[in-house]
Amino acid sequence: MHLGLPFHVSMEPTTACNLGCPECPSGLKKFSRPTGKMDLVQHEQWLKELSRTVFYITYYFQGEPFLNPKFLSLIEAAKRHRMFTATSTNAHFIDQKNAEEIVESGLDQLIISVDGVTQEVYEQYRVHGDINKVWVATSALVEAKKKLKSKTPQLIFQCLAVKPNEHEISSVFEKAKELGVDEVRIKSAQLYDYESGNPLMPENEQYSRYRLNRKGTFELKQPGGNHCWRMWSGSVITWDGQVVPCCFDKDASHAMGALTKETFRQVWNNPKYKKFRNAVLTNRQGIDICQNCSEGSKVWL
Repeated sequence: MHLGLPFHVSMEPTTACNLGCPECPSGLKKFSRPTGKMDLVQHEQWLKELSRTVFYITYYFQGEPFLNPKFLSLIEAAKRHRMFTATSTNAHFIDQKNAEEIVESGLDQLIISVDGVTQEVYEQYRVHGDINKVWVATSALVEAKKKLKSKTPQLIFQCLAVKPNEHEISSVFEKAKELGVDEVRIKSAQLYDYESGNPLMPENEQYSRYRLNRKGTFELKQPGGNHCWRMWSGSVITWDGQVVPCCFDKDASHAMGALTKETFRQVWNNPKYKKFRNAVLTNRQGIDICQNCSEGSKVWL
């Protein structure tokens, strides 16, 4: 049974991305679902219903949000509905020209991917990326906040800890302090092929979501039991209105319904969603997208 509605959703502005990160379907262009960008009219319709209970929207699932030319319009619409808004970006499309527009949009939180502080290290994971563009974007946002006397967006450096960059993690904190960033987060990487090891797996187990077992293979540190609070607190909405249970379902292979055909309440309470929640409570590790999910996916330092 589920008597309530969620307080959080993630929305996907676009599936397009300018980078080629090796563990990302968007970067590798290996989606099994259509690519595209969220429509403003449909987005507004969805907000009207969701705003009755949802007060927090993360505008990120797959892709680089700022590749949607109307991305800030999505943020402004959510703010009109009095929702907290957050997003995650590689910051390659932020500069002095649009930094003030981002601040003025009302965006509450902006996570910037910083996977190393030197170009040589950064580009090993952020393939085709330019770390100098990240520094320019960060500086522009800090200055825009000062100029407009705004406390938002909260600026967060997020470092995805992998073997090529683990020796530079301390430098990420130093760079954040130098530029005036509000917070630093270290996030462990989800690796699709990990049992026999992986070139991206950090040597320092503190930064990894995997550990070596007695059999000589790697396993999740915290595989989790038959529970998942996300099934009762939120959903993910793809650019074309598919409702999926969580952010691990990158290909929307477990779509619970479509907002182009049903209301969110109808999807949230339909038999398919109920069956999926029941499966989580009875045999979570039997669900493919749950098998590589770690509840200890973030390391806060």
